[in-house]
Order: sequence, then C-alpha cells, then structure tokens
Amino acid sequence: MKIKNILVAGLIVSGCHSKTNVDLVIKNATVLNIEAGSQVGNRFVFISSDSIVEVGDESLLEKYKAIKEVDAAGRFLMPGLWDNHVHFGGADYIDENEQLLPLYLAFGVTTVRDAAGDISMEVLKWRDEINNGQRIGPKILTSGPKLEGIESIWPGDLEVGTEEELDAALDSLDKLNIDFVKITDNTLKPALFLKAVEKATARGYSVSGHIPAVLTLDQVSKAGQKTVEHLSYMMRATTPLEAEISNGRASGKLSGSEAAALQADTYSDSVAFANFQQLAKQGTGVVPTILISYNIAYLDENEFASDTILNYLGPKLKESYQWRIERMAGESPEVTQSRKENFKKVSSLLPMIQKSGMKIIAGTDAGYLNTYDFPGLAIHLELQKFVEFGLTPQEALVASVINGPGYFGITDFETVEAGKKANLILLNKNPLEDISATLSIENVIKDGKHFTRSDLDKMLSEIKAWVAKKEGK
Repeated sequence: MKIKNILVAGLIVSGCHSKTNVDLVIKNATVLNIEAGSQVGNRFVFISSDSIVEVGDESLLEKYKAIKEVDAAGRFLMPGLWDNHVHFGGADYIDENEQLLPLYLAFGVTTVRDAAGDISMEVLKWRDEINNGQRIGPKILTSGPKLEGIESIWPGDLEVGTEEELDAALDSLDKLNIDFVKITDNTLKPALFLKAVEKATARGYSVSGHIPAVLTLDQVSKAGQKTVEHLSYMMRATTPLEAEISNGRASGKLSGSEAAALQADTYSDSVAFANFQQLAKQGTGVVPTILISYNIAYLDENEFASDTILNYLGPKLKESYQWRIERMAGESPEVTQSRKENFKKVSSLLPMIQKSGMKIIAGTDAGYLNTYDFPGLAIHLELQKFVEFGLTPQEALVASVINGPGYFGITDFETVEAGKKANLILLNKNPLEDISATLSIENVIKDGKHFTRSDLDKMLSEIKAWVAKKEGK
C-alpha cells in the first residue's frame, strides 16, 4: 500500500488516517422516520456496542471500519417494535414464559411493557439479565406486582385496604426498582384507587390501570393516571351522563347492564371528542388492546386454534386460553352478535381519539389467559387492526415505537440516528405504505447485537422443538 505524504510548512503529514472501529455497519438502507412519516434512501448506519454512532452517506466509510457489514439495499430500517401491554404469568409454567423472550425478539419486538402477573420476581430477574447482556430477549419494562384491593381474584397482586398499606406497598415497589405502576379495580376501594394513582404519580412513576365503575375517566386522569388500559373504558366518556352513571353505580341505583344501556342511549360524538381533548390536555393516553377484544368477539368465526404459531407456545400457556372458550361455549347467537357490534362501536373511536390529541399506545394483552393473543405476533396484528379501524400506517407505527418510549419519558429508542439505542428491525417491505410489512422481517438488531433471518429462524426452530419436547411429541 502506498502512502502519499504532503509537505505542509516543513512538516510531513501522512495522507493515510486511521479509521474508527465500529461493530456493525448497515449499508444502503432506506431509513424510516416514523414520527415524521418520511424516509431517506442509501443510508449507512454505524453501530458500536448498543448504540448508533453515526448515520449518513457512503462517504462515512472513509471514517469508520466495521467488524461486520450488512447490505440493506432495497430494505427498510426502523426502530424495533414495542408491545406496550403484555403479561408474563402462570406460576406453574415459568419455563414456558421464559420461551416467550426469544419469541418476541424473533418477531421484531425489541421492547415489552409487562403489565403484571403472578411471576413478577422472575420477570424482574429476566429484565436485569437482558439489560446486562446475560440473556437474549426484548427489553422489559415491568410494573412488578400490581396494586389491588383485599382478596383480589388475581394471584400475585399487592393487596391494600388502607392508606398505610398503600404506602407500604409503594415502598416495596420502590425496592424492586419497578419501571411503572399498574393498578386495577377488582376489589380496590375507589377512594383508595385514586389515592394510589396520586401517590404513585407523586413518586415519579407513570401509572396505568383499569377504571373503577364508580369513577369517571376525568377523575382518574386528574389524579395523574397516564394511561387507560383497554379501549372499552373510553366509551364511558362518550355520554354527557358519565358522572351521573358513575354515581348511579356507586349508589347501587344502576346495575352494570343498566349503566351500559344508558351510556349507549346517550352517546354523543361531540361530547366524546370534547372529553377526549380534555384527557389529552391532562396527559392521559390509552392502550387500546383491541386485538384481544376482536379475538373474543369473533371466536366463532375464526380458526384461531389452527394457527401454526401455537407450535411455539407451551402446553400450559395454551391451556390457559380455554377458560374463556368454555365460558362462551353456551352463549346465544344474540349475545355473540351483540359482542361483535360492541367491538365495532368501541374500535370506531380510534380515529376520534387520535384527532383529539390523546396518545394512543400500542399494546396487546398478549400472554397467558388471553385467548389466542399470541406473544410476538400480536403486536403486528394489533397495528393492522388500528389501520382497519381508521388510523394511517404511520399513526399505527407511532403508537408502538414513539408513544411506547414516550410513556416512560425515554428518548433514545424512537429514531434511527446518532446517539440512539441500536434496537432496530430491517424489513423487506415498507410499513409506512402497508402496515402488514412489519412482518417482513429480515434482520433484528437488539442492543447492537445483529440477528440475521437465519438466526431468527434458528431461534424459532429451537422454541418449536422445546415446545414439542414439553408436549411429549
């Protein structure tokens, strides 16, 4: 190799400069900016350790030397998907939950928000092992055990009946170093529910949860609740009588069915939109989880039980799906049809919520108990449902990869640019044009570690073999 030397003011300066070493370069990619809904072609993305070092044109090859190169010509690079509502659970099949970690990654899900279950200690352990590079899987952001009332029906809850017990429960969550707080309303007293939201928010946590029947969305929003989990709760804010209906439930003057009927009879688009705008101003968003509602509503029409993804789920996890199937087996055609109509009505709120300024955050409820809500695959189907019910592909993607990190105030995952985390997916098709393209995964980069399509297929093959062995096949 000849080195050209240049004489400058009596000094010999070498024309050959050393390059900066990086771990990976992705060449010739079309980089998608999800928030802007734009794209730039022929980008070179340089990655070192778990972060993006620089993004630019091919001239950067003069600046960096990569250990590994990926030619992404004709492909699309974007941040990895976030599933912002999943559940790990089933204390007697922890090992089956453990297999979900590589499954999520194989489907391009690089982050999950775990919204509580009965194996919180294991999930916290997995979270830390993944963060430390000791285990393969998506980044886990977990609530740990959720807050509930005394004698909750859900195993694994932190049960509180007084404000003192609430303080002790929050202290215990602090010690676990949880990522957010989840609160539900099975037996938790409404006043204590609001106090839990206020106190958890005051400690700096983002708070998510269900909505007690005797409280309005405005009440929990003003208390600080950052997300309403499940779109169906949003129907309460579509009537001018929301407060009266809540008071009727609180006093016992209205049954659940009477409240639902009154809500439906007094539905108003203008009231709904104004209420959604108010919730947006107060910083409350929604995690719709409409896929699980669709699965339940259309259980009689779809061949969920024949989906090949079941080959990647453990036997006890699949068995946990049966409780809802058995409960619905004897339903009348009228009840089934009513459920379908309700699903369509609730899901039709999505464009209005989007227009109101409320943050829509994509999550699926995937995991144990939730029938045919397949971990990994579910977020892709959830985004497809968002588009089916009126969002654009870009708005659907924002709900996953922009609003997901935004819930936590995290700012280093949502774009493909210097300084951001290298949690990325490389796709064969453009999801900004067709949302189903999120399934055209060619490569996954998680914390800078590169998984080829061959690596991902091997991962899936190993999970499938593990499940077959577990089932004695």
